[in-house]
Amino acid sequence: MQDTSKYAVGIDIGTNKIRCVVGHIDVSSGAPTIVGVGEVPNSGMRKGVVVNLQGPSKAIDDALGEAERMSGYQVNAATLSINGAHILSTKADGMIAIGMSGQEVSEEDVFRLEDVATTGKVPANREILELVPFSYRLDGQDGIKDPIGMTGTRLEINANVVSALAPHVVNLQKAAEHASVQPHALVPSAVAASRAVLSEQQLENGVAVIDFGGSTTGIAIYEEGDLQYASVLPVGSNNITNDLAIGLKIDPEVAELVKLQHASATSRRDAKKISIKHEKESYEFDTSEIDEIVDARLEEVFEDINAEFKRAGRKGKLPNGVVFVGGGANLKGLVDYAKQSLELAARIGKPKGFGGVAEQLESPAFATAVGLMFSDMQNAENPALHKNAGSKSQGAKQGVNNAKGVVSKFLDRFRA
Repeated sequence: MQDTSKYAVGIDIGTNKIRCVVGHIDVSSGAPTIVGVGEVPNSGMRKGVVVNLQGPSKAIDDALGEAERMSGYQVNAATLSINGAHILSTKADGMIAIGMSGQEVSEEDVFRLEDVATTGKVPANREILELVPFSYRLDGQDGIKDPIGMTGTRLEINANVVSALAPHVVNLQKAAEHASVQPHALVPSAVAASRAVLSEQQLENGVAVIDFGGSTTGIAIYEEGDLQYASVLPVGSNNITNDLAIGLKIDPEVAELVKLQHASATSRRDAKKISIKHEKESYEFDTSEIDEIVDARLEEVFEDINAEFKRAGRKGKLPNGVVFVGGGANLKGLVDYAKQSLELAARIGKPKGFGGVAEQLESPAFATAVGLMFSDMQNAENPALHKNAGSKSQGAKQGVNNAKGVVSKFLDRFRA
């Protein structure tokens, strides 16, 4: 393999499962080919946050082991997902003086402006995950997307700051480092998934990605090409499983089978008997009971989603509607239910923009992992992988290097 080869790794750290995707980047086109995939059960997390380091550390190591065996490469660093209701989206603005008249705006000026904008807006116990500049204003000129190189004396910014509680960030980083993986960056799950399932036109027109996971539901709202709002609800498809277990008086393992095989988001007109086999035992249920339990939980979840849309000022105002990702998106009838409840267009999002033969990547459950791989592609020179490496390095540089060139041009179609 040539030394110019580039690789990108995304690790989706979910409450129920860890999913890992390793992509090889074509140096001529910038397009990635999936060469390694791993998926294993997770433990030691609750509602998207780490409560026991050993559980996710072992799961990350196991998922990487699967991906490494498939790809033939050793993973030392990756871009990771972060989740939990502690993630907040805050509007921020600020102003700085550039200097003497006729002076050009530099990158240092922009960094200084971002620092001014976030100071006092983001509490000290929070870590900034992403700062999205909506627009800049230079000497009264509005609507500037990139002021670097322009001439002026007064520069202002209007931005969206996505942040997370620092202790949760540190614990997630420690879990990865215990598995000998250096985090390049932490990206909210719904934001990462958007990079794998949304088109440039959707990002411009207005669209929301809803990551319906096991224990959380992440929301990322886009308009005019920018991330306008992000939040995470502490409820997910596991709640449906638990409700079924209580309502039908069965073990959660049996309830999970009922949910996967026979649950529906939309109520069925004609009730019928269904049967489930689990560990040599047979169970029989009426679909009307299942529908009643599922509908009650979904009504609560979608009330919360509508409340978030209202808080973001986008309730019923997204031309491209909502795109569902995550394992919970496989619930039968979810799209039809969402159309009625949210009064918006709805569809299931499937990852796109890559080559490879991994069939499971077509599932919405892998949207976040693939999106994280796209984010990791922004590292021009990724030291994360070395063929047949004997040991894992702890010295990989943190942070994302926003590289230009063929990779960045390819990513422009998916970038949030």
